[in-house]
Amino acid sequence: MKYAFIQRRREIWPIKVQCRVLGVSVSGYHAHIAREQGAAEPPRRSLSESALLVHVKAVHAQSRGSYGRPRILRQLRSDGVHVGKHRLQRVMRENCIMGKAKRRFRVTTDNNHTLPIAPNLLDRQFNVTAPDRVWVGDITYIPTDEGWVFLAVVIDLFSRQIVGWSLRDDMPRDIVIDALTMAWFKRNPGKNTGLIFHSDRGSQYASEDYRALLQEHGISASMSRRGNCWDNACSETLFGSLKVERLHDHRFSKRRHAKDETIEWMLWYNQSRLHSTLDYVSPMQFEKRWRADQLTAASP
Repeated sequence: MKYAFIQRRREIWPIKVQCRVLGVSVSGYHAHIAREQGAAEPPRRSLSESALLVHVKAVHAQSRGSYGRPRILRQLRSDGVHVGKHRLQRVMRENCIMGKAKRRFRVTTDNNHTLPIAPNLLDRQFNVTAPDRVWVGDITYIPTDEGWVFLAVVIDLFSRQIVGWSLRDDMPRDIVIDALTMAWFKRNPGKNTGLIFHSDRGSQYASEDYRALLQEHGISASMSRRGNCWDNACSETLFGSLKVERLHDHRFSKRRHAKDETIEWMLWYNQSRLHSTLDYVSPMQFEKRWRADQLTAASP
C-alpha cells in the first residue's frame, strides 16, 4: 500500500521524501516497482517540467543550496529520477537554481619557526588504496562577532572522511593534538602500520608534543613544501567547501552558533555529501562499499 501511494504521487513529492515520511527505503520502493512491472531495473520515466522542478528544488534544498548541476544530477539518478544533463541544466537555469561558488580564503599557517620539518612523504600522491594509510590535517578559522573560532581536522585521504576534529576559541598547539587523538580512538588503526600523517609546516604540527604523539602511535610525519598549498590540496578543498556551503552566508553572533553549524556540516559531509573524487558518493558510503568488496573478495 505504501509503495503504491508513493508511485501515485511521485510527480508531486520526491520519492526520497515520501519514503522517509512513510518509513520505507528507496531501494525497497524501486524493487517493488521492478517486480510489479517485471523489470530488472527501476522504471525510467519522463517527468513533466513541474514535477522535475519539485525534485530539483528538494535536492537543492537538502544540500542547503550548495549543490550545482553535477551533484544534483547524481542525486536525482540515485533517487530513481532519470533526467538528461542538458534538460536539467535548462530547468535549473530557467528557475535560477545554482550551486554556491567557492571563494578564496586566507592561509592560517605559521611556518616562521625553527622547529624540525618533516620530509614530504606524500608528495601529492592523493590516490590511496585503503583506509587509514594516509591522514591529512589542517587548521582554519571562522569569524564571529565574539571573535574567531578555530577548527583543526584530520581527514582520511582514502575516503576523504573527516575522522577527527577540534573546535577551539583560540589556536594553541594542542588543538591539533585533540583532533589527532579523536581520530586515533575513532579509527583505531593500530601502531606501526605504515600510517602517514601529512600537514603543512605550521608550528602546531612541528611542535615537540605533536611529534611525540605521532611517534607514540607509530605514525610517520609528512609536511608540505614551504608556501605550496597544493601539497595539501585535500584539506584546502574541504575547508573551501565548508565555507562556501555553510559558513559564508552566515554572520554568527555567538561562537557556539558557528560551532554548531560547523559540526552539523561535518556530519552531513561524512554521511551524505556527494564527493566528485569518490564518483559522487559520500565518504562513508565509499568506505562502506570498499569494506563490502573486501569481504566479498575474501570469501571462498
